[in-house]
Amino acid sequence: MTYYTHRPELHITAEQGILNAPAGVLRSGDHWHMFHQYQPQLDAPARWAHQFADRLPFDWDICDDALAPEEGEVQLRAGAVIGTRSGAVELYFTSITPTGTSIHAAVIEDIDDTLEDISDDALAVDKHVRRVGQVVGNQGEFNDFRSPCVVPRWDFDEVSGEPLKGWLMLAVTGHQDHPQLVVLDSYDRRDWNLRGPLTFDGTSGLEAVERLVSPRIIRLQDEVDGTVYDALLVTIEHEGIDISGYLIGRLKGTTFQVKTPFTRLDFGHDFTRPRNTNIALPDIPETPDYTSAHLFGLMNGIGRYDDPSQHLSLTEEGWANCLTLPRVATLQDGLIYQTPAPGLPTAIRSSDRACMYTGLIDTSATNAEVRVALIDDQGRTAAVIAHQGDLLTFDRSMNPHHTGDHIAEGPLIAADTDALTIIVDGSAVEVYADGGAMTMASRLYAQSRIVDFQVTVVGEAVIEQETAIFPLEAPKIHGIEPAFPGEDN
Repeated sequence: MTYYTHRPELHITAEQGILNAPAGVLRSGDHWHMFHQYQPQLDAPARWAHQFADRLPFDWDICDDALAPEEGEVQLRAGAVIGTRSGAVELYFTSITPTGTSIHAAVIEDIDDTLEDISDDALAVDKHVRRVGQVVGNQGEFNDFRSPCVVPRWDFDEVSGEPLKGWLMLAVTGHQDHPQLVVLDSYDRRDWNLRGPLTFDGTSGLEAVERLVSPRIIRLQDEVDGTVYDALLVTIEHEGIDISGYLIGRLKGTTFQVKTPFTRLDFGHDFTRPRNTNIALPDIPETPDYTSAHLFGLMNGIGRYDDPSQHLSLTEEGWANCLTLPRVATLQDGLIYQTPAPGLPTAIRSSDRACMYTGLIDTSATNAEVRVALIDDQGRTAAVIAHQGDLLTFDRSMNPHHTGDHIAEGPLIAADTDALTIIVDGSAVEVYADGGAMTMASRLYAQSRIVDFQVTVVGEAVIEQETAIFPLEAPKIHGIEPAFPGEDN
């Protein structure tokens, strides 16, 4: 049996303890900076970690922690990261005290300084991070501000038509059982004006939802009509699980004018609280490029109600949860498509244990189905992914560590070409179908290392082309002929 660990290589995990949520992502030049909320151990207060990748977001280095609770704080939660015109980086985070929550800010004058002289102490806090203090606190009937999303304003004055300057913030307020989303704006990012509750104009698909949290907003240009729209990312907390999705439309003041109602972003067992990637302002061209955006999500299906002590990776290896790989999001006819970030095949070949299957298939016939079983080095089936033309399924219930789990299902839309991509990286499995129209992220505690993709064709299904990618030092593969360098990017 080959060496096996549940910890993925290409996905971000906490150095130790429990990764609670992505906090903010910033691209500055060729550098990626990921900040995430984590607990160093099960009973420890949450703080912010910082990881860094050069050029490709698959090989992450640990930096000193960015933020830790200070006197009077019981924990810190997620927020946002932006790069300012001056070159400084600002962190917006949720500060929790015994009396409530508020939004605070911190500044890093030169983000490159955080990459030098990393401490051997895993709990060291970076000396280059300077706290500013509270920037949003209780205001009238609105209290307990938290989970900020901060982006440059891109809207226009309704009278003059001139672009509005300053910054926009989306946040959550109110009791956790009855949260309310609000919109704020600011010119200097220190004094924030509460514009009011976020409302919807048109059918949102959220009319009966009571608990809507974790708002994020990005801009995307639709490849079909050429129009630039706002994409509002939100998470529904429903009966102990999280359901994350998006709405497409336009944010006008505090009203989101809906074009596409709430649409689920991922149908796997474990996906929640997606985060956008901000670009440092000096790197944004005069005419911004809205053709795509990079998204990360937390691979956990329960979110803040999760019990980390039940995770096999925590009891056996001292860590829990990871983030998804970065996803390139594009907009086509009002729907978001997600594909893996470029460079992934090369990263897999350079890894020790990750692997990927890609197949171009035809499942248009009514009885057609393509099943891909994930086989470990002892010949055991760890999970089965099936493409049925109009339905994608992920079944891990045959695995002893997932006995009784439901089968994840997601509807597929009619596509010119059916396709299936499966990425396995330790206990993280991500599936992309039909050019990114459907995605599934699921945790998989396999009994041993996955070394084969066993493909079964049912009915009139056809496999037009297939490729498996393994590390260059992979053990003997039985089944699909592995791809080698130069066959793809």
